[in-house]
Amino acid sequence: MIRVKRIYEDAAKDDGYRILVDRLWPRGLTKNKARVDLWMKEIAPSDTLRKWYGHEPERWPEFEKRYRVELTKRKELLTEIKRLEKEHGKVTLLFGRKDEKQNQAVILANILKVQA
Repeated sequence: MIRVKRIYEDAAKDDGYRILVDRLWPRGLTKNKARVDLWMKEIAPSDTLRKWYGHEPERWPEFEKRYRVELTKRKELLTEIKRLEKEHGKVTLLFGRKDEKQNQAVILANILKVQA
């Protein structure tokens, strides 16, 4: 099972294996408080894409397309997350952004859920 959760929410037992999928460490959060099992910053959107997007809602559809293209070049990381899901039963993709619907973790989760 793949889940998505904002990293600022308290960690829970049922989160399973917790993977931070942001390129930058979340502001004001200690590593101890975050309870991250793996920080997979390489799977986050590139700095170029992240800066272009700039959290402008009207750019979201194009951001999603561009990020999906970037992910085609990072298939080994997607495979690693699927392996961790099989190993732990549940993986929670963590993100820092306030918007719970428009963030890279949601895109990743949708891609991973359709993979066999």
